[in-house]
Amino acid sequence: MALEQSISSDFLDVRRSLLGRRWRARPADPEITRAHQAQLGLSEPLARAMASRGVAIEAGESFLRPTLRVLFPDPSSFTDMDLAASILLDALVDGLSLTVFADYDVDGASSAAQLVRWFRAMGLDLPIYVPDRMTEGYGPSPAAFRKLKADGVDLVITVDCGAAAYDAIQAAAEVGLKVVVIDHHLMGAATPLASALVNPNRPDCGSGQGILAAAGVTFVLLVALNREARRRGLFTDRPEPDVRQWLDLAAMGAICDVTQLVGFNRALTALGLRAMSMWRNPGLSALMDVAGLAKESAGVFEAGFILGPRINAGGRIGRSDLGARLLSTDDLIEAGDLARELDALNTERKLVESAIVKQAMLDLEQGSNLDPEAPVIVVAREGWHPGVVGIVASRLREHYRKPVVVIGIDRAGDIAKGSGRSQPGVNLGQAVQAAFESGLLIAGGGHAMAAGLTLRPATIPEFRDFLCEALAGEMFEARAEDALDIDVLVTPEAAARTFLEELQPLAPFGPGNPELMFAIADVRVERAFPMRGGHIRCDLVGLGGGRLKAVAWRSEDTDLGRRLLAGGGSIHVAGKLKVDDWNGRRGVQLEIEDAADGRQQP
Repeated sequence: MALEQSISSDFLDVRRSLLGRRWRARPADPEITRAHQAQLGLSEPLARAMASRGVAIEAGESFLRPTLRVLFPDPSSFTDMDLAASILLDALVDGLSLTVFADYDVDGASSAAQLVRWFRAMGLDLPIYVPDRMTEGYGPSPAAFRKLKADGVDLVITVDCGAAAYDAIQAAAEVGLKVVVIDHHLMGAATPLASALVNPNRPDCGSGQGILAAAGVTFVLLVALNREARRRGLFTDRPEPDVRQWLDLAAMGAICDVTQLVGFNRALTALGLRAMSMWRNPGLSALMDVAGLAKESAGVFEAGFILGPRINAGGRIGRSDLGARLLSTDDLIEAGDLARELDALNTERKLVESAIVKQAMLDLEQGSNLDPEAPVIVVAREGWHPGVVGIVASRLREHYRKPVVVIGIDRAGDIAKGSGRSQPGVNLGQAVQAAFESGLLIAGGGHAMAAGLTLRPATIPEFRDFLCEALAGEMFEARAEDALDIDVLVTPEAAARTFLEELQPLAPFGPGNPELMFAIADVRVERAFPMRGGHIRCDLVGLGGGRLKAVAWRSEDTDLGRRLLAGGGSIHVAGKLKVDDWNGRRGVQLEIEDAADGRQQP
């Protein structure tokens, strides 16, 4: 069983780990812990984990067994939601020409696919327009909307984009093209003059659902469409679409856009993963086939690390509409062809990404390029592929533990396109939006943890200075909070499969509901060896002789990796317990997040 945690300001007295962090016990109210135990019949570690994640006593049941019936918001609480549903149904009944205009990432693709599938059930096939990342950039443009109008389109539904497309929506109005916006990105005070704009992050929206991905907002729209169609009597001669069958698409957007998995969004994701596990979507099923994986129970790993990167690959370095087409099709042959194409593009994407990460780190660490006190890193180079800079920023953020913006420069076009990823507690999207509003950027926006931008190469130094000034205060506070929160202290013997399964009701894990962090004290590292990709495998042996398999991803060139390869004893290790079913062993392994030499704390 888990060992009792000692109450200390520093967990296991770790004030500075091998990765430079404090360790601390994740705080949990003892009274709430005991109430969860008593009311729900839970073990102490599970009840404490719920309390530490802010689950109130009265919310315990809906947290463990989330349902849409209890947690679904009133669609009318979203500004313009009823208006959007009415406009779309008017267009359907009047036989207007509609097109879905989607962003090129998973959230955009899964949002578009939901709308396509709902309208298909209503007898109308909607075409999808996804702008080319290289030639058109992010989101709607005046040129794209004028082209759609010239092609005979009467109404465009933008998904996962459009909330800041002021010029494009103005151009649409000038040519008589109606626009309905479904988005979730941060907005300024002004609202584009679309026919309807549904965004829980618009300043006048009172839904309280600002954490939703666009796919979640789209799912609420489907419910609003059903409600309005029911009111109009449109289901007298056709069955009402059962929107629950598309929960898997809503979950894909929530997970891959790294949204807060709490409240309604947690229910949407948990139930969506359950729907995904039936593998009824031909595109998702085909992707699992090309990945060579069994189609068993789907979780955050399958959605976020197997399916998501492949769906994104089309928008990053291939044809931007591939992901949306894959998730929308019911043709098994087409799904297989698209899945194979996306899988090949994903392999190519990984090679491009690896090369840019290496070059970026080399650029940063030469001379005085890296200021350890700067609150944000901005790194730019000519020729870096704009479709990959976002994931490169993620890798660099993991390494340097601060917000990172990576920019690819096109000298011939005098344009630079970048993408940023942030550290918890630092709202990068807001800062990028402010830079846009100040005139530094041609385009820019995002949300707290991610942002995209376009600017002139000559203004990159000024943009870097702007971000450093804007984020200095938030980053100062974030550094102070950059600690590793430990949930449970265990021994290698206690880290058994039954113990891990006992804690599974906490899933799905993500922002707002972090995966459990386990610590093991005073272990000896044995049989450590490096793997391809910079990973390290080893065994952890406890004082009682218990042995636990472990892996540290992308750690070979870090202090953590060097310490593991050195082997030896008296080391504290922290990480996440994962199932290990290799060769049918039904075991567990620890994915190491950090370590500390217990006898060398300052």
